[in-house]
Amino acid sequence: MTPEFVVSFAKEAIILTIFLSMPMLMLGLIVGFIVAIFQAVTQVQEMTLMFVPKILAVFAGLLFASPWMLDEIVSFTRRIIENIPVYIQ
Repeated sequence: MTPEFVVSFAKEAIILTIFLSMPMLMLGLIVGFIVAIFQAVTQVQEMTLMFVPKILAVFAGLLFASPWMLDEIVSFTRRIIENIPVYIQ
């Protein structure tokens, strides 16, 4: 294994991690922004009002995106396992 291969392999793994986490992070960001606007308009400063909707939104996003996420992880893992003979040369 060359250093270039290791770097490209790590880069691919990091890109996949970012790609898989982005929908949940965006949901949390959008819901947090909406709740922050609601809190600013109503002047209600309750911490649980910010925390609970974000958790529920991320959980709902995981329910809908988990088949896609699992498919991406399995295909990445399958590609790694199938290429083991190439890696050890």
